[in-house]
Amino acid sequence: MSEKAFILSFDHGTTGIKACLFEQSGVLKNYHLEKFSQYYPYEGWVEHDPQELWELALSTAKKLLKKEKINWSDIALIATTNQRETTILWDKNTGKAVYPAIVWQCRRTAEYCQTLKNAGKESWVQERSGLILDPYFSASKIRWILDHVPECQNLLEKGSLLFGTVDTWILWNLSGGALHITDPSNASRSSLYNIHTQNWDQDLLDLFQVPKEILPELRPSSSILGESFPAHTGGFAIPLAGLAGDQQAALYGQRCWEPGKAKSTYGTGTFVMMNLGQKSVCSKKGLLTTLACNSSGDPAFALEGSVFIAGAAVDWLEEIGIVERPEDLDTMAMALKSNEGVYFVPALVGLGAPHWNSKARGMIWGLSQGVGKAHIARAVLEAMAYQTREVLGLMEKESSIQVEELRVDGGVTRSQFLLQFLADILATPVRKANDVHLTAKGAAYLGGLATGFWASPEEILTLPDESSIIEPNMPQEKRESLYQEWLEIEKKVLV
Repeated sequence: MSEKAFILSFDHGTTGIKACLFEQSGVLKNYHLEKFSQYYPYEGWVEHDPQELWELALSTAKKLLKKEKINWSDIALIATTNQRETTILWDKNTGKAVYPAIVWQCRRTAEYCQTLKNAGKESWVQERSGLILDPYFSASKIRWILDHVPECQNLLEKGSLLFGTVDTWILWNLSGGALHITDPSNASRSSLYNIHTQNWDQDLLDLFQVPKEILPELRPSSSILGESFPAHTGGFAIPLAGLAGDQQAALYGQRCWEPGKAKSTYGTGTFVMMNLGQKSVCSKKGLLTTLACNSSGDPAFALEGSVFIAGAAVDWLEEIGIVERPEDLDTMAMALKSNEGVYFVPALVGLGAPHWNSKARGMIWGLSQGVGKAHIARAVLEAMAYQTREVLGLMEKESSIQVEELRVDGGVTRSQFLLQFLADILATPVRKANDVHLTAKGAAYLGGLATGFWASPEEILTLPDESSIIEPNMPQEKRESLYQEWLEIEKKVLV
């Protein structure tokens, strides 16, 4: 590899698109982030503009290269990671989406999912897909678009309708329409993919009435997928390699390659994931079984707890004027000696794992005349730790594996208050990566392995992995008192 060679890694998140440049040393050279529009047409509905997602991805990359005075010819490969479950259908002849992207947070299909639950289909779906029946996943979103967009039937008859999550949509555009693909980590979030046979499942397709011909081709997470359309990348056809859903990419970026290794990412939501290796666990407690990657990038089972609101609550605090900037949260939280009985249950779009209650709504508990903005700011940060403990505790119980340390990443981990409170509530050391861009790095690792940018997983282990460890120091009695009180308050939104 040339010393000038870099990996360009895209992280297509829920609120923004980030382009990252990684050197062969594994060090992040720089990144550029652009936010995109969020649409809330009705209560509980969340949408994105697919065209904006694609155009912003390309402009973000161009701005990063310009900032670093790097040419497209210096890029060894382009890796991709993405918000999962978000659903896009488009006409392959025109390249136009038939409807806005229905975001993973969207709850519009709750009634449809409940109908399937009432028909006794949930355990049947979970046995095959590893997922519960919930609006979170792609299948019910596909069904909604097929039912509500008349154009779809005509496109189906012509054989020109395509489905994809954000990874599929971006790679289709980036390749000039040559690639219609996804990988196991994204496919396993659709409710249409059998995690045991590792293929699309015809019985699941029949249940959701989704035609197989619209689904993308399956490719390994660590593989050369194709190449970019030269007109998009400065006249060069650049290898497209390395693809994983954002949480699986973060697990890989954290080097949680062995059974029992666990990470928690604090971005828009909180996503706790534990590597299970080749052991599949069918959760009875509201967790998900999904596919991640082993050290070589091949499929490995993982348990996941998806909490819908984390950084999104910080954004909400800004919108309503509680904080002016996210950086203010720590100052406000640390100004108080305790939470003084104020708790926050972040059910702003319902509750995800382990409750999966789409009708639950958020609550601030313990308000009095003495409560100010600092109490609410602190309660928001504390809630992230309480929910992490709830999910991780179930994960340990169902896997029969004790987590020795929790690796954490994501933008909200800039909060020192959160990190210490998390270690205290878990009574477990928390290892924070100094590089918060672990999602993009995980995709870069997978792409680098596929292309020979790095020779082996063992070489990746020699790359810098700077991190800091936060040890718990809260007395056991206080830890349990706080957590049990929060659990009692959480129950109030589940009624």
